[in-house]
Amino acid sequence: MMTSVDAELMRVLGDPLRLRIVTLLARETLCTTHLVEETGARQTNLSNHLRVLREAGVVETEPCGRFTYYRLRPDVIAQLAGQFADLAESARTTAENKRACP
Repeated sequence: MMTSVDAELMRVLGDPLRLRIVTLLARETLCTTHLVEETGARQTNLSNHLRVLREAGVVETEPCGRFTYYRLRPDVIAQLAGQFADLAESARTTAENKRACP
Protein backbone atom coordinates (compact mmCIF):
# COMPACT_ATOMS: atom_id res chain seq x y z
CA MET A 1 0.00 0.00 0.00
CA MET A 2 1.36 3.41 -0.97
CA THR A 3 1.71 5.80 1.94
CA SER A 4 1.54 9.57 1.87
CA VAL A 5 5.36 9.57 2.15
CA ASP A 6 5.59 7.42 -0.99
CA ALA A 7 3.13 9.69 -2.79
CA GLU A 8 5.21 12.73 -1.83
CA LEU A 9 8.35 11.02 -3.06
CA MET A 10 6.68 10.24 -6.39
CA ARG A 11 5.64 13.90 -6.67
CA VAL A 12 9.20 15.01 -5.96
CA LEU A 13 10.61 12.64 -8.58
CA GLY A 14 7.86 13.57 -11.05
CA ASP A 15 9.62 16.79 -12.00
CA PRO A 16 11.73 16.24 -15.15
CA LEU A 17 14.74 18.21 -13.87
CA ARG A 18 14.72 16.47 -10.49
CA LEU A 19 14.49 13.10 -12.23
CA ARG A 20 17.46 14.09 -14.42
CA ILE A 21 19.42 15.10 -11.30
CA VAL A 22 18.63 11.75 -9.66
CA THR A 23 19.68 9.92 -12.82
CA LEU A 24 23.00 11.76 -12.88
CA LEU A 25 23.60 11.16 -9.17
CA ALA A 26 22.92 7.45 -9.66
CA ARG A 27 26.16 7.35 -11.67
CA GLU A 28 28.41 9.52 -9.50
CA THR A 29 28.56 12.02 -6.65
CA LEU A 30 28.48 15.53 -8.12
CA CYS A 31 28.70 19.11 -6.93
CA THR A 32 26.32 21.88 -8.00
CA THR A 33 28.80 23.10 -10.62
CA HIS A 34 28.84 19.66 -12.27
CA LEU A 35 25.05 19.49 -12.20
CA VAL A 36 24.74 22.93 -13.81
CA GLU A 37 27.09 21.78 -16.59
CA GLU A 38 25.24 18.49 -17.09
CA THR A 39 21.69 19.85 -17.02
CA GLY A 40 22.09 23.35 -18.42
CA ALA A 41 19.84 24.62 -15.62
CA ARG A 42 20.55 27.89 -13.84
CA GLN A 43 22.37 27.52 -10.55
CA THR A 44 19.55 29.06 -8.48
CA ASN A 45 16.94 26.81 -10.12
CA LEU A 46 19.14 23.77 -9.61
CA SER A 47 19.76 24.67 -5.97
CA ASN A 48 16.01 24.88 -5.36
CA HIS A 49 15.48 21.42 -6.88
CA LEU A 50 18.38 20.01 -4.86
CA ARG A 51 16.82 21.43 -1.69
CA VAL A 52 13.54 19.65 -2.49
CA LEU A 53 15.40 16.38 -3.12
CA ARG A 54 17.38 16.79 0.11
CA GLU A 55 14.27 17.57 2.18
CA ALA A 56 12.55 14.50 0.70
CA GLY A 57 15.52 12.38 1.76
CA VAL A 58 16.46 11.40 -1.80
CA VAL A 59 19.93 12.94 -1.71
CA GLU A 60 22.45 13.71 0.98
CA THR A 61 25.15 16.35 0.99
CA GLU A 62 28.85 16.30 1.66
CA PRO A 63 30.65 19.62 2.16
CA CYS A 64 34.02 19.80 0.46
CA GLY A 65 35.73 23.16 0.86
CA ARG A 66 33.55 25.80 -0.76
CA PHE A 67 31.60 23.18 -2.72
CA THR A 68 28.77 20.90 -1.71
CA TYR A 69 28.63 17.44 -3.20
CA TYR A 70 25.36 15.56 -3.62
CA ARG A 71 24.96 11.81 -3.36
CA LEU A 72 21.88 9.73 -4.13
CA ARG A 73 20.44 7.66 -1.30
CA PRO A 74 19.82 4.32 -3.03
CA ASP A 75 17.83 2.94 -0.10
CA VAL A 76 15.10 5.52 -0.70
CA ILE A 77 14.91 4.70 -4.42
CA ALA A 78 14.92 0.97 -3.66
CA GLN A 79 12.05 1.39 -1.21
CA LEU A 80 9.97 3.20 -3.83
CA ALA A 81 10.90 0.58 -6.44
CA GLY A 82 9.72 -2.10 -4.02
CA GLN A 83 6.36 -0.35 -3.69
CA PHE A 84 5.97 -0.38 -7.48
CA ALA A 85 7.02 -4.04 -7.63
CA ASP A 86 4.32 -4.84 -5.05
CA LEU A 87 1.73 -2.97 -7.12
CA ALA A 88 2.76 -4.84 -10.27
CA GLU A 89 2.53 -8.20 -8.49
CA SER A 90 -0.89 -7.31 -7.12
CA ALA A 91 -2.07 -6.37 -10.62
CA ARG A 92 -0.76 -9.68 -12.00
CA THR A 93 -2.51 -11.79 -9.39
CA THR A 94 -5.82 -9.93 -9.56
CA ALA A 95 -6.00 -9.39 -13.33
CA GLU A 96 -9.19 -11.48 -13.59
CA ASN A 97 -10.94 -9.75 -10.67
CA LYS A 98 -13.70 -7.53 -11.98
CA ARG A 99 -16.30 -5.81 -9.87
CA ALA A 100 -19.80 -6.10 -11.26
CA CYS A 101 -21.61 -2.91 -12.16
CA PRO A 102 -24.81 -2.22 -10.21
